Amino acid sequence: MSSQALRDAAETSKSWPFEEARKLIARLERSERKEVIFETGYGPSGLPHLGTFGEVARTSMVRQAFRALTGDSVRTKLIAFSDDMDGLRKVPDNVPNRDLILPHLGKPLTQVPDPFGEYDSFAEHNNARLRAFLDQFGFEYEFISSTETYKSGRFDRALLRMLDRFDEVQAVMLPSLREERAATYSPFLPIHPRTGIVMQAPVLERDLSAGAIRWRDPATGEEFETPVTGGHCKLQWKPDWAMRWYALGVDYEMAGKDLIDSVKLSSRIARVLGADPPAGFNYELFLDENGQKISKTKGNGLTIEQWLAYASPESLSSFMFQKPTAAKRLYFDVIPRTVDDYLGFLEAYPRQAWKERLGNPVWHIHTGAPPEPEVLTRDEAGQATISFAMLLNLVAVSNDENPSILWGFLRRHYPSASPETHPRLDGLVRYAVAYFRDFVAPKKRYSEADDVERGVLMQISLKLSQLPANVSADQIQLALYDIARPISRYQDHLAKGATAERPGVSNEFFNMIYAVLLGEDRGPRLGSFIAIYGLDETRKLIDRALTGKLVSEGQSRSRALAGAASRKAETPAGQVNFEGVAGEGSGDA
Repeated sequence: MSSQALRDAAETSKSWPFEEARKLIARLERSERKEVIFETGYGPSGLPHLGTFGEVARTSMVRQAFRALTGDSVRTKLIAFSDDMDGLRKVPDNVPNRDLILPHLGKPLTQVPDPFGEYDSFAEHNNARLRAFLDQFGFEYEFISSTETYKSGRFDRALLRMLDRFDEVQAVMLPSLREERAATYSPFLPIHPRTGIVMQAPVLERDLSAGAIRWRDPATGEEFETPVTGGHCKLQWKPDWAMRWYALGVDYEMAGKDLIDSVKLSSRIARVLGADPPAGFNYELFLDENGQKISKTKGNGLTIEQWLAYASPESLSSFMFQKPTAAKRLYFDVIPRTVDDYLGFLEAYPRQAWKERLGNPVWHIHTGAPPEPEVLTRDEAGQATISFAMLLNLVAVSNDENPSILWGFLRRHYPSASPETHPRLDGLVRYAVAYFRDFVAPKKRYSEADDVERGVLMQISLKLSQLPANVSADQIQLALYDIARPISRYQDHLAKGATAERPGVSNEFFNMIYAVLLGEDRGPRLGSFIAIYGLDETRKLIDRALTGKLVSEGQSRSRALAGAASRKAETPAGQVNFEGVAGEGSGDA
């Protein structure tokens, strides 16, 4: 595709990253700048989490859209900013060597020892994890440390301007604060020259010529004069946010819906400093399985590591792409649908016109160059792709969690397929085994067939015995329809094309088969499943259902899994999760 054709398609794309990128085009028209700066923020009081991933992934998508709109004629940069000069407010509950960091409460995170003993500070440990996390996903970014930037003098000019506009900044902030907090509020937080603690103390006096503030230690009453430059002071987080926009020339930064008021205040302060606040939007927050907002302190919802144990990074990016301004449940049960949605988008991409391609998530996920979908080829059946749902059901009926068993089914129908020729499918197989083991197996409940259902299953078994070994999935599907059509329970007279003589087939027919044979409420296209699983194997599965073995085996497995879960619950967890234990945000509350 030519660069001009890409720009033409981008000009009319309704995809949200392009809508956001157009804000930056309009912003450029108001200035003479030759570079556009994107920023995302990270609080290194804890490990990178899904919110961190979502913000960086979505911002990168807007950056990619902007590059397409401008034909890459404007330089762009993504800054991953770490607020590592924040003060540690409390000792995390579940880190090692808690006594090591207890004496350092209130100090900047870069002055707190690393409880893991791997780095010079707690912040350095978490910053390293952030960079490794971003590198793992292939993000292109420049990492900036708050501490290093303050101490290097890079923020000095902006800090002196903040001091000069002190009264105007106070006029923005004080109405947003509680009366008690407003009485002592200052945007500047001096670092105590003796204790190293980030202090919250009112400013007694400002010396503009010296670029310093005078303040009193509330504990001792002693007064100090501290330069606002050179890392001797930091800012409360809303003024700090505005100062960064001004100092770094940030053009775009998105934030969660819970920060709408903070964005407004920081934008007003940025204007006081003389900066045009960045463009951006407020994304919705994630919900847990019960529809409650995901909270760091509650620990509800999913972690990045948990998602990646059961699905690919690309599927997580696909989840982040979809409707960022709508609240979405983020729990384990969204993974299979999200994986199959991603695979469907990838499969559709080569067939789409360029306008549709730019609305396809995979264009944004893979920075404009999505890989070819992995297809399985069989001479008689053409090409096909395998869904996550299909693999989950193959694991279910194989009664074996060995990935090689699944590959045995796949190779029988698609002889040329192998883990070597289809590495992404091999990854999908392994994800499916893990997901089935942890989430599907414990919930499987086989239904016992009634008289009508038993008759249907016997007809299916007989019909499968009459079909040739190389029968296609479509032919099996048609045979199933022919079995269901004469049975009144499964007739759908409102189906498209249905007639009195030839009624449609309702979903109840297939749901019954899923419930009796797979112990599931739903499943993949049945003809495709039988074709891959095998005609004889499906007949054996029907026999086990008719003799009651599936029901009894399912009950036994449920009891075994329940016992294992009970024993696991009695074992102390070893996972480290120590997010959200630093920062002086409460000072702005």
